[in-house]
Amino acid sequence: MLCYSRFGIFCSGYTGAAGEEIRYLTRDQATGLPNYDYWLFDSRKLVRVHLTDDGHFLGGEVITDPAIVVEHAYWRDAAWHRAVRRDDFAHL
Repeated sequence: MLCYSRFGIFCSGYTGAAGEEIRYLTRDQATGLPNYDYWLFDSRKLVRVHLTDDGHFLGGEVITDPAIVVEHAYWRDAAWHRAVRRDDFAHL
């Protein structure tokens, strides 16, 4: 996971400068949330990220089932309240 996480933190420096607000959690803070990464697009499409055990990107699985998307939106909202801003996390 380290390789993918470092890449994400690096890229978020640029997307954050463009206005995207990104937050991060440590594994300890993510209790009760999925143990995989995912992206939500317009609350209608979910892309579940697949990684190797050492964090190399294998691909994304596109999911459009409304019930699954809503479930992941709930988890996103729960995570958001526990997370710290990108700049604070990058300096940990």
